[in-house]
Amino acid sequence: MQVRFTESPTETLQLGTSDLRTRFLIEQLFQKNSIQLTYSHYDRMIIGGVMPVDKQVVLSNPAELRADYFLERREMGIINVGGDGMIEADGQSYELSKMDCLYLGKGVKTVLFHSKNSKQPALYYFLSPPAHHAYPTAVCKKAQSQPVDLGAAETANKRTVYKYIHLEGIRSCQLVMGLTSMHEGSVWNSVPPHTHTRRMEVYFYFDLATDHRIFHFMGEPQSTRHLVVANHEAVISAPWSMHFGCGTSNYSFIWGMAGENLVYSDMDPSPIATLK
Repeated sequence: MQVRFTESPTETLQLGTSDLRTRFLIEQLFQKNSIQLTYSHYDRMIIGGVMPVDKQVVLSNPAELRADYFLERREMGIINVGGDGMIEADGQSYELSKMDCLYLGKGVKTVLFHSKNSKQPALYYFLSPPAHHAYPTAVCKKAQSQPVDLGAAETANKRTVYKYIHLEGIRSCQLVMGLTSMHEGSVWNSVPPHTHTRRMEVYFYFDLATDHRIFHFMGEPQSTRHLVVANHEAVISAPWSMHFGCGTSNYSFIWGMAGENLVYSDMDPSPIATLK
């Protein structure tokens, strides 16, 4: 498990491209028959990717957690971005197609990841913050997430938002999680840009062609920085950092937050005309 420590706004201003990528970008999340973990000290979020191909993958228990099992003091939100799969949690099986979500609460001891077809393996992306209360395991299918269309083609940000783990959906202790799909011809996400110092966020980009890229903007609103991001890569967004992006084609991304509250709309806007 990689461990990423926090960076201040002042320190981040001094970082070059390579150091920015080392501290905030997560690459190679999906590796055959394995689990990849990154521990961020922003709200102690763990970002993970699992790709079971021809055998099951067991949720490991890294020594750094000092726990009897991974979810002893944590919860987890999982979204499948690949082929059909199945997850076993404490002996109960849950089938997940692409863009379906599974929530696992504090206290789940055994988690096994499966794919139904080795030629089209499931790709499980997950977020896991600490939890102080045990909420029940729950599934939300893509069609059940009450999708909402936002933006407009004229401003190249027409998109559909799917909310899974939030106050009106699957209940959690700290985690808020869902995804956004950009419509064909639209490329701008999360406009207007915003910050929320009460919680951190992670963006995971997917459904982007291999020869295209996303320019993810970060940093303080008057001191912007950027990362060039490929398909199946994630960006850790510090609570002080605004976050929005633009792709060279349409794409989708999973957003997930943890921190002081669960209010999805708790944002401090940074109007585009004020950015520098």
